[in-house]
Amino acid sequence: MPELPDVVVYIEALKRHIVGQPLTRLHLLSPFVLRSVDPPIDAITGQTVVDVRRVGKRIVLVFPGELFLVLHLMIAGRLRWRAPGQKVGLGPKLILASFEFPNGTLFFTEASSKKRASIQLVRGEAALHALDPGGIEPIDATLEAFHDALTRENHTVKRALTDPHLFSGIGNAYSDEILHAARLSPLKLTRSLTDAEFLRLYEATRATLLLWTDRLRRDVNEGFPEKVTAFRDEMAVHGRFKQPCPVCGSPVQRIVYADNECNYCATCQTGGRLLADRSLSRLLKDDWPRSIDELNQ
Repeated sequence: MPELPDVVVYIEALKRHIVGQPLTRLHLLSPFVLRSVDPPIDAITGQTVVDVRRVGKRIVLVFPGELFLVLHLMIAGRLRWRAPGQKVGLGPKLILASFEFPNGTLFFTEASSKKRASIQLVRGEAALHALDPGGIEPIDATLEAFHDALTRENHTVKRALTDPHLFSGIGNAYSDEILHAARLSPLKLTRSLTDAEFLRLYEATRATLLLWTDRLRRDVNEGFPEKVTAFRDEMAVHGRFKQPCPVCGSPVQRIVYADNECNYCATCQTGGRLLADRSLSRLLKDDWPRSIDELNQ
């Protein structure tokens, strides 16, 4: 799922391309993508985009009359921009909707059969606010606000960072990178953090999100994001299972759960202790290695 850095760069590109442009035609190609009824979706046809905003991981196109078109990319949703006359180069089954402007077309795509990505049109700030899970902005948060959100409940730091009701825009990928930078176990409980650990996490969260926003911004330059992915070669641990940690060289480990996995470095983050992977530890039982040294043996 595109997270805060990806969504910020999407929004900056959308502002360059469509703010001040009238939406001349909106074409919904998927019967499932539109999740609202009132106001009717054709209310924005012919209207000019006056701003683009972010609500958590959602992208909001702002139209006159407090009309807000809310795009939720979910896991596999992406936005593509094509100038007039440019080859679309997208499989028709991927396209959920298209938004035509005088200077080009914005395509809303999803590379998944589950069709989780969505569009909603709402009217008024109150209706838009109702879609906000309410998490604080992690880059802008004060130390005190960050601490209050983190310790509101006693969860693992991994779960807390990815809870949209606590922190806005952080998901599986960047939480892995944040925790590696903070040298913290993903299973450490939030209320058990020492002052030093908490400060490392606060600083690592801001630094990691800013670092990746700047990296993605440089990659896009004045264009439009085309390769939005949760897996990047420059990442320290996310998606790098068994590859060497860039800090210590130990193989990156993982915990698999549901449709996701959490990646971490045992040497840098858990004092060499391997965290039990439910499926593998259940299979191996007593043969499950307890430390990175046992694993290497």
